[in-house]
Amino acid sequence: MSSEEPSRKRKHQEATAASAAAVTIEADPLAANYGEIPFNDLQSKEISGKKWTEVKDLTAGLKVKDQEVLNRESIIDAEGIVSVPAQPITGTTQQAGEPLVCVNQDARLKYRDLDLRTRANQDIFRIKRQVQNIFRQFLLSEGFVEIHTLKLNKGTPACLAQAPQLHEQMFIYGGFARVFEIGPVFREEESSTHSDLCEFTGLDVEMEIKEHYSEVMDVVDRLFVAMFDSLNETCSKELEVINRQYPFQKLKYLGKTLRLTFEEGVRMLKEAGVEIDPLGDLNTESERKLGQLVLERYDTEFFILHRYPSGVRPFYTMPCDDNPNYSNSFDGFIRGEKIISGAQRVHVRELLTERAQACGIDVETISTYIDSFRYGAPPHGGFVVRLERVVMLFWALKNITKTSVFPRDPRRIAP
Repeated sequence: MSSEEPSRKRKHQEATAASAAAVTIEADPLAANYGEIPFNDLQSKEISGKKWTEVKDLTAGLKVKDQEVLNRESIIDAEGIVSVPAQPITGTTQQAGEPLVCVNQDARLKYRDLDLRTRANQDIFRIKRQVQNIFRQFLLSEGFVEIHTLKLNKGTPACLAQAPQLHEQMFIYGGFARVFEIGPVFREEESSTHSDLCEFTGLDVEMEIKEHYSEVMDVVDRLFVAMFDSLNETCSKELEVINRQYPFQKLKYLGKTLRLTFEEGVRMLKEAGVEIDPLGDLNTESERKLGQLVLERYDTEFFILHRYPSGVRPFYTMPCDDNPNYSNSFDGFIRGEKIISGAQRVHVRELLTERAQACGIDVETISTYIDSFRYGAPPHGGFVVRLERVVMLFWALKNITKTSVFPRDPRRIAP
C-alpha cells in the first residue's frame, strides 16, 4: 500500500461524514467563511470556544467587488433563508450599545441625503406628495383647469414671481371659469421663522363668483375636509411611523368647517383679555391664542376667519358692500397658524385704480394688470395655500424645514 492510501482513506471518511450534514462543503461555496463552526450546527446550539471568520478574512465568496471591508454603508445583494430555531438561543450576551446622539436640524439639513434615509422623513415626503395629489384630483373633479404661469415678472430688473394670482385672474376674464396651479413661489423673507421659507410650493386657486365670495370659502371647506379624511384613511401606516419620531396629537376638525367673522374673533380675544385693534391685523401671538380659544369652544383646530379689515388687505381686495371698512377676504388656520389666504378680487377697473392710488401705489407700475380689466371681467376670487405649511401643521412638526427636502431661507442656500 502506498503512503498516499491512509491519507486518501481519511479524506473519504471525512467526506462521508460531511455528506450527512444539512449543508456540505461542496454544496456550499461559502462554507469556508464559517470559521470553525459547522453551518449545520449553528442553529439551536450553544457554541463556545470557537471563533467566527473576521470580515477582513472573508474569501472571495463573500467579497463585494473584491472589497475586503464591508462597513455599515455598504450596499449588497444577498440571498438566504431565515428560520426560527427549534429551541431558544441561550448563548447570547448583553453588551452596551452605541450611545444615542442627538443631531440638530442644521446638521440634518447639511447632510440631507443621509437624513432622508430615516423612515419617518421618507414618509413625510411621501405624504406631502399625497397632499398635492388630493389637491389636484379634488379640483379637477370640481371642474377646475390646471394651468402653469411664468415665474419671471416685469421689474427693474426683472424679478421672480411672488404669486401667480395676477396671471390667474387674466385666465378668468379670458374665459376660464375655474383654474388652479401647483408651482414654486419665491418670497424675500427678512428673517428666519419656524413657518416661513424663501421658496415653497404654492397651491393657488382662482374662480368666478356667481353671487357671493362665500362660494370660494365653500371650495376651501370641501377641499380640506376631503384632504384630512383621505390622509387619515389612506396614510395610517405612514402616520404611525411619523408619530414615533415626531409625536403629535391627531388634528381635530369638523365635517363642516367653522367660519367666524373677524369681528367675532376680536370679540373672543377681548373676552380672554387680549387687546386687539378692531381694524388692525392679528399678530402671531393673537392668532395662536384665537386658535386655542376656538379649540376650547368649538373642539376644532381648523377654521376660517373672514371679513378682515380693508386696511390690512391688498388694494385689489373687494370691500364689503355693507361696510367698506371690511373686505370680502378670509384666512384659514390649523392649530392656530395661518395656512390659507383668500379673497374676492376687485374686478372693476376704475375701482381698482382708485384703491391703488389710495394705497400710494404708482398705477404706472401696475399698468399691465389694470389695463387687463379694460374689456370687462366677471366677479371672481381665489385663495393660496402653502403646501409645506399644511404638512407641517397637520402633523405638528414645529419647523417647516422638516417638510422641505432642501429648504431655502435667509440663512440657507445649500445643499
